[in-house]
Amino acid sequence: MSKPHQEDTPDSFINLNIWQALIPIIALVIMLAFNVLGVYKDDALGGSNQFILLMSAAIAVILGVFKGVSYTSMMEEVAKNIKSTAGAILILLMVGALAGTWLLSGVIPVMVYYGLQILHPSIFLVACVIICSLISISTGSSWTTSATVGIALIGIAQVLNIPLGMTAGAILSGAYFGDKLSPMSDTTNLAPAMAGTDLFTHIRYMTLTTIPTIAITILVFLIIGFNLDTPSLTENPGILKDLKTSFYITPWLFIVPILVIVMIVKKTPPLVALFVGTLLGAVVALIFQPDLVLLVADSTQSGFKAFYKGLIDTITTDIAIPTDNALLKDLFQSSGMKGMLNTIWLIICAMVFGGVMEAIGALQTLSKALLNLFHTTFGLFASTVASCLALNATASDQYLAIVIPGKMFAKYYKDKGLAPENLSRTLEDSGTVTSVLIPYNTCGAYHSNVLGVSVADYFVYAIFNYLSPFMTLIFATFNIKIRQLKNNL
Repeated sequence: MSKPHQEDTPDSFINLNIWQALIPIIALVIMLAFNVLGVYKDDALGGSNQFILLMSAAIAVILGVFKGVSYTSMMEEVAKNIKSTAGAILILLMVGALAGTWLLSGVIPVMVYYGLQILHPSIFLVACVIICSLISISTGSSWTTSATVGIALIGIAQVLNIPLGMTAGAILSGAYFGDKLSPMSDTTNLAPAMAGTDLFTHIRYMTLTTIPTIAITILVFLIIGFNLDTPSLTENPGILKDLKTSFYITPWLFIVPILVIVMIVKKTPPLVALFVGTLLGAVVALIFQPDLVLLVADSTQSGFKAFYKGLIDTITTDIAIPTDNALLKDLFQSSGMKGMLNTIWLIICAMVFGGVMEAIGALQTLSKALLNLFHTTFGLFASTVASCLALNATASDQYLAIVIPGKMFAKYYKDKGLAPENLSRTLEDSGTVTSVLIPYNTCGAYHSNVLGVSVADYFVYAIFNYLSPFMTLIFATFNIKIRQLKNNL
């Protein structure tokens, strides 16, 4: 994802009191609660939540005009916010395309086929955490991790009858552990830059809270895994056979995901790597699954036009590979780029709301109010955590949840005699990892769509993500490894 435009709102705009700043947020919470719980439930992301965000933005606009902020300046901030998501939107479209060609080519089925034989149900969830941690550390991207191995692991979970919410929680716990510690991650570079420390000091200091958190996460998933009542493959002997019947299964198909991961490790831009992965999937589909390409094209005769139609339909719209096995039906479906449009719509509307809130100074007012609530060292950490969480929920973007508190709190940490890495670690523990817990945050919307699991379903199982802020507060409460400006650990 590209980083959003970052500028301080002019002081002349920051004339809201805390209650005024809360008006659009309270309205958003009430309308979303009614919309999701009272009316649309699981269908809320089909468009109704998007309009609720626009309604809340309209309330913020009225408030801004009332406080003397020009409509033009608010729209300029909205435009900057939407522009900042261009990279994310393109990545989303390319992930949809990649998921389609990786299904048709047999890449995802082959990962599921061999994964089923290797990953026993009792250790599956822990394996998800570890595999995604390794991929994310290597690539520096939780987004890429979800779009590649994450999709395959969800497919395996469907076949093993392991709850998808649990699986998505394990995938995201591992993905964000790796993203948080990888020197190639944009947020891992952004946090120390905002706090005023260097990258590797920041990473080393983060391990103090991150390692205990991931250890607890793994332990919990071990306990859950050994208490799962799931059928083994011996109880479903037809699954592997049906996979081989529908697709030509060969280890050579692993070349495609391996090449994509290598590209990202070599610092190829994720968008480029995903685009190449999509094309590789299309080529491999022609080589290994030509009959399926013709099936998607609804053609009985091979030829350039038929193959072209089959591949383009796979990339852009809904496809389904026929199967009589109920466990494989969901795995054998893809929505291509079309399937990402609701998420893109949600992100754009969230950026409208976040842009207006930033333009009228509401985000800065909330951060300052949180800061003023506390005067102790623990209070400073707590207000930073609360500010990051509030910005993830209001600005709908993890970068703003790092940048705004980072800029505002840096001086206060210095005044307290605290080394800047205390701030950078807290920004990551509470800003980076919790973004995926907000349904309309860019990260929550992305991962929910890519994995096909709602935030509500995986929230309780994203253990690493919601435990991280508590861990940093525990360290602050008991003064564990809190580095002073002139002291070393």
